[in-house]
Amino acid sequence: MNRVLRSKKGWAQQVIFLGPCLVFFATIVLVPFALGFYYSFTDWNGLDLDKAVWTGADNWRRIFMNDDKFWESLNFTLKFTVISVCISNFLALGLALILTSSIKTRKILRTVFFMPNVIGGILLGYIWQFIFTKGFGTIGELTGLSFFQLPWLGTPSTGFWGLIIVFVWQTAGYMMVIYIAALTGTPKDLIEAAQMDGARPHQLLGKIYIPLIMPAITICLFLTTSTAFKMFDLNLSLTKGGPGTSTQSLAYNIYAEALINNRYGLGTAKALLFFLAVSAITITQVWVTKRKEVSA
Repeated sequence: MNRVLRSKKGWAQQVIFLGPCLVFFATIVLVPFALGFYYSFTDWNGLDLDKAVWTGADNWRRIFMNDDKFWESLNFTLKFTVISVCISNFLALGLALILTSSIKTRKILRTVFFMPNVIGGILLGYIWQFIFTKGFGTIGELTGLSFFQLPWLGTPSTGFWGLIIVFVWQTAGYMMVIYIAALTGTPKDLIEAAQMDGARPHQLLGKIYIPLIMPAITICLFLTTSTAFKMFDLNLSLTKGGPGTSTQSLAYNIYAEALINNRYGLGTAKALLFFLAVSAITITQVWVTKRKEVSA
């Protein structure tokens, strides 16, 4: 009898404490996901529920067979993700190594490098749009340097690198903080012993620091990969996918399809593919780097 009462009491506690969370999770995540899966098989403008016409797999056939812009956006996003993730993490780790040394201004510099992360993506994009179009142009006129006279948001190649510059400028400071925390936690006696044995800086980095901070590298790679692949706000505020659709990210392509072209069913199908792509890439990345942690 007592065991039954304890069991009922345990179930009651779980329902009281977990029930509201599960209800909110189902309402905010599970139900919209299920509806999105349904609407991916319809032709719907996103406004009138009565006009959602079931079309079967037409949206999916259109994506895989006729939608060249979707695959161009995917190619652009993959290239953007690889380059921006590499540059962001190399820069963040380099800054962390410098700012964990004994330089006097390290606390001020940590704040300065972290500040861009505080600014929202849309606002940051408009700030850099002014810098690229007005600031760089003025510097180019005064100095004659061709780098500042480039049409930074006017061509596919310069637009791509403009997005890379702003993304790295925004994210590197946040990753730097994670790397600083990891480097601060490394055993000092191990570092001193390696230095006494004659280990050079590059040997310390490759043989001691990187294996010891692999958990931080896993986190930083996961954050930068998922953020870069989902990049939308900078794309919207800087280039709007232009010129034409040459710098259109996958997230912006989905936005344009659903909310500008009013093809919500097709946009939802693309969003599901987007979800699967992000999940596959991030899970693979975490799996690979976690194996490095074990071997370290």
